[in-house]
Amino acid sequence: MLSLLLHLEGIESVVLETHDREYIERRVRAGVLEQSTVDLLCAMGAGDRLEREGLVHSGIGVRFGGLPHRIDFDALTGGRAITIYGQQEVVKDLLAARSEAVVFNATAVSVDAGEPSVRYTSDGEERELRADFVAGCDGFHGPSRAAVPGTSFEHVYPIGWLGILAGVAPSVDEVTYCHHERGFALHSMRSPTVSRLYLQCAPDEDIAAWSDDRIWDELRTRMRVPGWSLRDGPILERGVVGMHSFVHEPMQNERVFLAGDAAHIVPATGAKGMNLAVADARVLADAIAHWYRTGDDSRLRGYTDACLPRVWRAQRFSSWMTSTLHTDGDPFRFRVQRAELDYVFSSNAAATALAENYVGLRDG
Repeated sequence: MLSLLLHLEGIESVVLETHDREYIERRVRAGVLEQSTVDLLCAMGAGDRLEREGLVHSGIGVRFGGLPHRIDFDALTGGRAITIYGQQEVVKDLLAARSEAVVFNATAVSVDAGEPSVRYTSDGEERELRADFVAGCDGFHGPSRAAVPGTSFEHVYPIGWLGILAGVAPSVDEVTYCHHERGFALHSMRSPTVSRLYLQCAPDEDIAAWSDDRIWDELRTRMRVPGWSLRDGPILERGVVGMHSFVHEPMQNERVFLAGDAAHIVPATGAKGMNLAVADARVLADAIAHWYRTGDDSRLRGYTDACLPRVWRAQRFSSWMTSTLHTDGDPFRFRVQRAELDYVFSSNAAATALAENYVGLRDG
């Protein structure tokens, strides 16, 4: 994410961005926003377009055994919902709000926690930026985590997702997950005219082996239910990504703080990645603003403890969604997964637990 840390009234901030503005705006990324994320973007003045163009969903579909099922957020969570709005659209809105604070094409080289600073290159020159605080929002491969000694926990899943962006109207009204003998599938959307779809595959799958026809045929097979058909269209983007979980503890060292993918990665199955990053940024921004107003650093010292419970709850939920919906060719495990899904849709308590975690727990 670009940085919600920019929303600090009267406080000077600088964001270093590796790419140029055009590149980061055109990248098509995941886009399921919890209501707390929507509320924060609106509160900081970056939600006008989101409120106009975001697709509000009050449930998700889950298909298994050749039949459709639905998790009704409205009934199970007291009217809560999710909003479909691409991550690159969030970035555009943040840039529109505070582009003057962003230095583009700046590659961070190292981060110093002792005297908070970032060494970076820009226009072929190495420079240094000194600050009161450094927020490491530089992703999983960025340098900021090296400035935060600690313990990393990681799990690599033996699966990948073959994802496509298609220039065709969605064939479903809500995000729809599919459990099938041949593997998991997911139908999402980015707008009323653009669909986002995924197929479970090997993490090292050769994308060149998948023609357009093969992709659409496999999606139809895995998503098939009576009386429904999948619309196809031109494939605008395609790619394969692996699935893994990662958490680094602690999320801070002196005046360097990690946020988002720099501190934690979750499988995309649970739709939590961007929402966790926004939650981190909110906690950190509030702590920094409180320190400037009062000189009290208790919230800064408590940053890790405030963030990690939410992070681990999201890891638990994302792991459960991943292990329940993806198949591995083991007939026994496949039957156990079906039993788990049957239980979810026969138990109001189990369905409520899924719904509450998906829309975002109220205390996180």
